[in-house]
Amino acid sequence: MGSETTRRLMLLRHAKSDWPDVADHARPLAKRGRHDAPAVGRWLATRGYLPDVVVCSTARRTRQTWELIAPELGGSPSVTFEPRAYDASALTLLYLAQELPERYRTALLIGHNPAISELANSLAGPPAEDGPPRLSFPTAAVAVLEFTGDWPALAPGEARLEAFTAPAELP
Repeated sequence: MGSETTRRLMLLRHAKSDWPDVADHARPLAKRGRHDAPAVGRWLATRGYLPDVVVCSTARRTRQTWELIAPELGGSPSVTFEPRAYDASALTLLYLAQELPERYRTALLIGHNPAISELANSLAGPPAEDGPPRLSFPTAAVAVLEFTGDWPALAPGEARLEAFTAPAELP
């Protein structure tokens, strides 16, 4: 029998990256990304969306996104720079969330599209026929999803979208 604990998974697409002549994994954030990431961090903090654990792709742009968000959140969550989160499918990202230890109640997963948006849309379930459109994930967008149970029970259609924002919506 599963736990009745409410858990929160925050899915964040890295902030806007630059396109210098380097390998994809080494691409840094662009000026706009360096501006947007702290704003998203402040949005998370003011709403009390504070992670116990962070799983971040090893790509330079995701690591830089985390470095700019972290000071806005305060605290000191456990952080793992996960090679499997780079160039991952939505299913791989789901597996990463399902592997989280039970002691964590709120997780932040920082990754890339299309996997981040595919996972968010899958977890929140199909849109109602007359409901809002599927989530679109511009850079630095974040979805906050909640579900009841243990991490291994997280599955498509089993979460509820609690909140969503993108930098264009922030002051």
